Amino acid sequence: MAVRIRLTRQGKKGAPYYHIIATDKRSPRDGRYIERLGSYNPLTQPATIEIDIDKAVAWLQEGATATDTAHAILKYKGVVYKNHLLNGVKKGALKAEDVEAKFQAWIDGKTSKITGHEDKVKKAKADAKSAKLDAEKVVNENRKKAAEEALKASEDAAKAELEAANSTEEKVEAVADTEAPADNVEAPAADTKENPEA
Repeated sequence: MAVRIRLTRQGKKGAPYYHIIATDKRSPRDGRYIERLGSYNPLTQPATIEIDIDKAVAWLQEGATATDTAHAILKYKGVVYKNHLLNGVKKGALKAEDVEAKFQAWIDGKTSKITGHEDKVKKAKADAKSAKLDAEKVVNENRKKAAEEALKASEDAAKAELEAANSTEEKVEAVADTEAPADNVEAPAADTKENPEA
């Protein structure tokens, strides 16, 4: 029986969640499996991977092969590196005591890299959020200025209309004053000369 380490899909449509399993090569993707080794959630940032390193190494030591995706996950979590170190012990290149020390040093370095990456992601998100807020502030200020200018323009237009109406009324009154007959104007005097014929 050929054992394969691979992913089996769980979760709902559009929100996948995977189990890392050891299974017979011939069984279907979501079918029966021999042992569950861990889980993988690609939706979190960064992806969440939980794996039992000792079980996975034991399967690799027994001759199990991994699919490309599973191999990448195992390599990321250090399973492949620990298997490599244990193979070095079998060949006599390393001592058994050195394996744990080297593996722990690798884990510490990897953890610091992951933490640095998470900090970068958080900082990038915070920077993007602050940039978005700054852009919104600029847009809001521009809208406020435009609204104030429009209000000022409408007030100026209203003032201009009022002044035009007032000047028109003054002109009408002035024209009316010049054309209207004066009430106190005397009638033409009658001829006071005596008529010579009378």
